[in-house]
Amino acid sequence: MSAQMKTSLLLGTVVCLSGLALSASAQQAVSSAQVAKHFETKIAMTVKLDYLLFLPQGYEGSAKRWPLMLFLHGSGESGSDLAKVKVHGPPKIVESKPDFPFILVSPQSPGPRMGWNVETLNALLDDIMQQYRVDPDRVYLTGLSMGGYGTWSLAAAHPERFAAIVPICGGGNPADAPKLASIPVWVFHGAKDTTVPPQRSKEMVEAIKSAGGNPKFTIYPEAGHDSWTETYDNPELYQWLLEQKKSH
Repeated sequence: MSAQMKTSLLLGTVVCLSGLALSASAQQAVSSAQVAKHFETKIAMTVKLDYLLFLPQGYEGSAKRWPLMLFLHGSGESGSDLAKVKVHGPPKIVESKPDFPFILVSPQSPGPRMGWNVETLNALLDDIMQQYRVDPDRVYLTGLSMGGYGTWSLAAAHPERFAAIVPICGGGNPADAPKLASIPVWVFHGAKDTTVPPQRSKEMVEAIKSAGGNPKFTIYPEAGHDSWTETYDNPELYQWLLEQKKSH
């Protein structure tokens, strides 16, 4: 091979390597040009929610402010027929107990897959507080099954609103425990519940205790998923609730 050919081959190799180096540099430049950013804003949106409202005996014609109970039903009562909400819990009880000592608000979730939207519920509470004579220091939250999950979620999102909460056969996020530690909590679950394992309630109770809270926890040894009938039929529950009041 002549010296001229060797020189040409060497130059070609150098040019090729230089091209590869430039290509790698270009790729690195494209990659490093991508940076992480964060976007956050508030947007207005229209929400709709049908609900049952119960006003206790003595509400009309009185200037006093009343305790409020917000009740969240389970998945089976979802839909557009408000009569279904009366099947379980406080909405069923007040049908035959006009002396029930709370303003009772019982919204209906449009569908079980939609569950409970905490900001929609929070907006509903705002509206109720404006329209009716509610004692802001005695607002209570309770729910069963899907509503038990909703109770944990809403209380964690807005712990400042509630004087006490009563989640029944639901579950929450143990990471929310520090937000819930200062709220009086009474948790109920059936030991034989195969729909929502009682472990879901146990882990919330333990997490709140670890965060410095002092939750009450009742497990019914023989109950399955229906741990709400015995709970809502117990007068001690309502007596306990009425003893809880937000401190300032």
